[in-house]
Amino acid sequence: MKKKKRLFSLIAVLLLAMGITSEAGCVTVSAKTPYKTYTVDGYGRMEETQTAYLAKQTIIKFGEDFMNNPNDLYVAEDGTLYVADTGSARILIGNEAGDLIGTVGEGTLSTPMGVYVTEENKHIYVADRGTDKVEGAVYEFDEKGKVVNKYTKPDNPLYGEGLAFLPRKIVVNDAGIMFIVCESNTNGIVEISPSEGGTFLGYFGTNYASTSLQQIIYRAILTKEQRSKMVSNIPSTPDNLAIDQKGLIYTVTRGDEATSLKRLNIAGINMIKGNNTSGVYDEAPAAVAVGNHDNVYVASQMGYIYEYNDTGEPLYVFGGGDDGTQRIGLSNLITSIQVGSNDQIYVLDADKRQIQVYEPTEFTQKLHTALTLYSKGRYTESREPLTEVLQMNSMFDYANKAMGRAYQQEENYEQALRYSRLAKDKEGYSDSFWEMRNVWLKNHIVAAIALIVLLWIIYKVLQILDRKKGILAGPKRVVAKAEQNKLISNLMYAGYYMKHPIDGSYGIAREGRASWASSSILLLIFMIEYVINKYLCGFLQKTVREGRYDIFSDVGTIVIVIVALTACNYLVCTINEGEGTVKKIYTFFCYSLMPYILLTPVNFIMSHILTNNEQFIITLINFVMIAWVLVLGILGMKEVNNYTGKETFKVICLTIFTILIVALLIFIIYVLWAQVFEFIAAVFGEVVYRFGQ
Repeated sequence: MKKKKRLFSLIAVLLLAMGITSEAGCVTVSAKTPYKTYTVDGYGRMEETQTAYLAKQTIIKFGEDFMNNPNDLYVAEDGTLYVADTGSARILIGNEAGDLIGTVGEGTLSTPMGVYVTEENKHIYVADRGTDKVEGAVYEFDEKGKVVNKYTKPDNPLYGEGLAFLPRKIVVNDAGIMFIVCESNTNGIVEISPSEGGTFLGYFGTNYASTSLQQIIYRAILTKEQRSKMVSNIPSTPDNLAIDQKGLIYTVTRGDEATSLKRLNIAGINMIKGNNTSGVYDEAPAAVAVGNHDNVYVASQMGYIYEYNDTGEPLYVFGGGDDGTQRIGLSNLITSIQVGSNDQIYVLDADKRQIQVYEPTEFTQKLHTALTLYSKGRYTESREPLTEVLQMNSMFDYANKAMGRAYQQEENYEQALRYSRLAKDKEGYSDSFWEMRNVWLKNHIVAAIALIVLLWIIYKVLQILDRKKGILAGPKRVVAKAEQNKLISNLMYAGYYMKHPIDGSYGIAREGRASWASSSILLLIFMIEYVINKYLCGFLQKTVREGRYDIFSDVGTIVIVIVALTACNYLVCTINEGEGTVKKIYTFFCYSLMPYILLTPVNFIMSHILTNNEQFIITLINFVMIAWVLVLGILGMKEVNNYTGKETFKVICLTIFTILIVALLIFIIYVLWAQVFEFIAAVFGEVVYRFGQ
């Protein structure tokens, strides 16, 4: 007896320590949240943020009725819970307190997999998959549980005679039209009208089969028999669906990567732009639900819950899989997610046979308020809750982005530009910058034109005065004298090489134009321009994180590449009877960088004055610049070594191969030395440990 008392006392202490209370079929826990909350920053990376939702309670039963293999859940506006209790072939109806209100479908249903309840007349629609002996059907019950309609396989050739009718999930719009996900039906969502006892309207929101380039090539070269043995490339069947107040359908599909979440309009067109960077969309979504603030929730099978706005931009990721500790808020196998009118999230875990309830924190409530105001066009009002969100977490990029868009709608483009940059929102930044640039041009265009005309007049006057009175004779003598300097002459020769690479290569090979000093100066200028353009270019062109500088790494990489090119090309050319020396090869490689040296400042300036719609100009200049550099390098290699075109191609391939071999050897040596140092450190540690004993 004493042992039992001690055991009960210990359990009581543990329960009190965890703050667990039990009421009816509910378990409420106030312990520390066992999961972290993440958001996606402007760089597309997952970053930890404040807790967005707290695990409030777990519902394990209604009255004395436990759930048996539950597969779907619906939460009505009044908080009533409807559970498709598949294992017991019924619909359980209860409330958040765990009280049993009633059951529906006992003796009628066989394998209920999905449930949906209309708010107007409280009719309960059940997607019953059926069994081997019982055909699948959709049942419509009234509020009292009486069968009103039964919809079986559509008697329509467009449905497909060989396709079984195996309903798994269902939603219904205001007109009573049913949208049904059927197992193994790859044609899309089955759309049935209630008229005439059930009229098949067709398939809705069909997924597309993805085809890779490899599959296209295989199918083009393989025989008919070989193609028949390949895995069929067919569209995926949606896993779950939801409907919002506007009648838009949301679907989730496993394995569809960036299009795993879709928001379909009445024409079945996806209104969400796919973007699967950094795990924005889960690879195995199981359920989807529409929130109350133009937001949408997706739950993965493994327990993670994602929240997005109506355009598919991620807000939060939280939750996770249960590691066996049975902590509240963690799940094993999610099959449904729903949102109550009070913004609480209800998650059905089929494996644990329970419903997890989450409630939003103050941080999330303020963000939701801002979302609602913004979606209704009340931009000025949305800034107040957004400001409070940013006071709690100034690095929450979505709030910065929304703030920037709100200022943009108010035509306060300066502030919009500031917040868009903080959020790394290039689209919003571009739109605001475009407006600011227009205002500047309107205010200064006349002065800019007058300045250009004035400069042109000054230039012409100086030309006339120089011809008549020679006022520029002194500067010209200084320039001519400077050109006689060998270093300056070789630097200027790089410009001639850029325009006339064949003649310029002859000068490098035969006329003593190869110069260590001038080549190194050009290489130094190249490195300076590369670093400045990489870290200080316009925001829309920047590809690195703000405040992150890897200048030594950048410079080291450039030096290593030039040294590797020069050394490996010299070795290959020596073996293949080339006439180039190390000095000459190094020189034409550095001289070949002239297009970059001259055009990069142009790109740098344009990156600060062009918007997204005009970025193609910079892209075009980059393409021309890179192509020009490659052409100069190839022609220089050919002419300096006195090769034919065929020999040049051979040397280029051998040079690339040599560089790869050298890189592999360096990597192997690095790994071996790392292991040696690790072994020495381990031996030293063991010796110290032994002496310490």
